[in-house]
Amino acid sequence: MKHKKRAVTIQDVAKTAKVSVSTVSRVLNGKVDVASETQDRILAVISKLGYTSNLAARSMRSHKKNLIGLVVPDFGLYSVEIMKGVNRAIAESKYDLLAYTTGDVQKNGATLHEQHYVSLLSNSVTDGVIIVASDSAEFIANAPIVAVDPHVINPNYPSVQGMNYHGSLEVMNYLIELGHRRIGFIGGSQQVSSAVRRLKGYQDALANADIEYDEELITPGDFTQKTAFKYARQLLEMKNPPTAIFAVNDQSAIGTFQAAEELGISIPDELSVVGFDNISEAKYLGLTTVDQFLAEMGYVAVQLLIKLINGEALELEVHKIQTKLVKRTSCQKLIQTEPII
Repeated sequence: MKHKKRAVTIQDVAKTAKVSVSTVSRVLNGKVDVASETQDRILAVISKLGYTSNLAARSMRSHKKNLIGLVVPDFGLYSVEIMKGVNRAIAESKYDLLAYTTGDVQKNGATLHEQHYVSLLSNSVTDGVIIVASDSAEFIANAPIVAVDPHVINPNYPSVQGMNYHGSLEVMNYLIELGHRRIGFIGGSQQVSSAVRRLKGYQDALANADIEYDEELITPGDFTQKTAFKYARQLLEMKNPPTAIFAVNDQSAIGTFQAAEELGISIPDELSVVGFDNISEAKYLGLTTVDQFLAEMGYVAVQLLIKLINGEALELEVHKIQTKLVKRTSCQKLIQTEPII
């Protein structure tokens, strides 16, 4: 499988730290006769390469740990939905679960933390790792990895993904059928594959309907409520504002609701809003959104990982989950009013 990498050796650590193999060995065995500065340098290299965990893995190679690792960017609404499915699969299996998080999707160095956690968990503590919204295309690991909704377009490991482009087309076709022609789009980072595919669906739906593409109706974003609030206000305060806004995710849609409320704009009477993800809060807001079955994605990821742990081959490296538009009360047909003469 593509995710398997050559195990890091003690010679690799020694070479990188510019010390002898015996010095590395003494540090690993807790000897106190190595200079503190040298110890710190060796430990830093060990952490970076994941060698400490490799030693443990080799010592435990004769039996499984019956433990699966989970790396999530935070314990926010999106991650929690995925974790519900992970939890269900774990409950049905013989495995326990160990979760790591950086605690904040906007945290500096999050990618490095992600790589460190995956290296640690996959090489020593667990039999395999589920990683949610991964930023890295590959990891140093001696155990199987399965990603849920990876940010990278072509990860070098198996993944479970929603059909982002199809879901976006479905949203846009629905809004166009309701009579909307000026449709705002609050996006996400263009380094994130799901954001790229959802924007592409937005653009293609407009083209298919012969609706002119207006760059002013497109704003950036980062999947957070706070940032979406800012850009939703920007759209709604335009001289000719959109009659509908398609937010790249439900958190962004919630930020749009807040902006509309602050500006005294009624949803759906004066503005239709659609999100993406179908987190639990969407139902209580009456938010029309795309369900990409996040819990199911987490559930399937665990099943795929267990297959890999047991040495079974996967039929596909990318497992697609079908999306579904969930229509609620945040959208309505656009009523065209005759101009006053």
